[in-house]
Amino acid sequence: MTTAAGQLSTKIPKRVIWLALAGAVGGFLFGFDSSVVNGAVDAIRDEFALSEAVTGFAVAVALLGCAAGAYLAGKVADRYGRIPAMKLGAFLFLVSAIGTGFAFGVWDLIFWRLVGGLGIGLASVIAPAYISEISPRQVRGRLASLQQLAITTGIFAALLSDALFANGASGADQPFWLGIEAWRWMFLAAAVPAVVYGWIAFTLPESPRFLVFQGKEDEARKVFDSIAPAEDTDRHIREIRDAIEMDKIAGKEGSLRGKTFGLQGVVWIGITLSVLQQFVGINVIFYYSTTLWKAVGFQESDSLTISVATSVTNILVTLVAIALVDRIGRRPILLTGSIGMAVSLGVMAVAFSQAVGSGSDISLPGAWAPVALVAANVFVISFGASWGPLVWVLLGEIFPSRIRARALGLAAAAQWIANFAITLSFPVMAAASLPLTYAMYALFAAASFFFVMFKVPETNGMSLEQAETLFVPKGAAKR
Repeated sequence: MTTAAGQLSTKIPKRVIWLALAGAVGGFLFGFDSSVVNGAVDAIRDEFALSEAVTGFAVAVALLGCAAGAYLAGKVADRYGRIPAMKLGAFLFLVSAIGTGFAFGVWDLIFWRLVGGLGIGLASVIAPAYISEISPRQVRGRLASLQQLAITTGIFAALLSDALFANGASGADQPFWLGIEAWRWMFLAAAVPAVVYGWIAFTLPESPRFLVFQGKEDEARKVFDSIAPAEDTDRHIREIRDAIEMDKIAGKEGSLRGKTFGLQGVVWIGITLSVLQQFVGINVIFYYSTTLWKAVGFQESDSLTISVATSVTNILVTLVAIALVDRIGRRPILLTGSIGMAVSLGVMAVAFSQAVGSGSDISLPGAWAPVALVAANVFVISFGASWGPLVWVLLGEIFPSRIRARALGLAAAAQWIANFAITLSFPVMAAASLPLTYAMYALFAAASFFFVMFKVPETNGMSLEQAETLFVPKGAAKR
């Protein structure tokens, strides 16, 4: 196995960096399209005279599209390739941006949001799969972490563009360029990165591992030689062939099926990682932060600025994860992040147990306000430096090559469904008891520690084919 010192001295080929960055543009669209609605919610509600329930559904429906898109992405990627799946995602992004920007009623708005969700779901699967499959083993963690960096950058870009459009028009519901309301421009702006992503998809080579599966070894060899000229290309291809043969011998070629509740055990590990990533409540901070910041003394008018600042923090701590993931490994970072999340969420639960008032009219007395504010930021830092990027790293490398895209799609779909559940349940749970809500998130954060401790082995420095053997049940490889 490659040593840590060897990893640190590894020089990443410029072509590999470019391919990883290009693949991660899907993550940028993922972050941008999922967050751009934040600045338009109030204007949409007023424009179409919506109830709170319908408004909430119009916002959250994209998450259902994400789940469907993630599930379908694996099938598309395994049948037609990673690059065609990228092109389809770019097309869906573009259509959604234009359709939502010119929506004439709530139901077509919901339809276009659903289409955009399909595109997000595709990107959430294809980007980590593609990056993992073109990255040299010594730096795969750093390059795969670019997915989360791209997502956080997309979130920042969306919130910043929302603020610029709203401020430029003196309100999201006010006319801006060409007499079109600012909230519509917020959605139309997503067309720009969608076109860029589509153009990039036409310049990228296909994943060499997918090419081997298709029997196109000469093409795969050319790609391997271009992205890792110093490594043994024949060994790479031989390892992939061996993985294919192992699947055939086991009688499960390309199948997710297994003895553990109908799925292979490694698929359940990916699903659990995805669900725990969302059940710690990270999107509560990004989607429902207004109540929190008001409770600690900020005015509502400052909430957008605070959200932008939080997204910048998220970007910076993701850079920390990128710097460390191939130095100290996946497990230490995940375990440390779990501890940080559990403690900070527990502190938030205690702080909000001291709140006075009821409903949305609450406040924290004395020192509890700054304590809650600090705890919330420690939570964001703990998540952003660990579970945010590293779950995507693991999802890209733990699954057997033959089922990687479909298994990753299923895990990502579970992630989006968990996101949907947390997004919809928080207002009801918060109204009942904020302390219990944050305590529940703290328990999930604690559970994430023990899950990693007992179920997730270290994959640092391994090839994808070596990493996947760690998750094969004992004796399975001998069949």
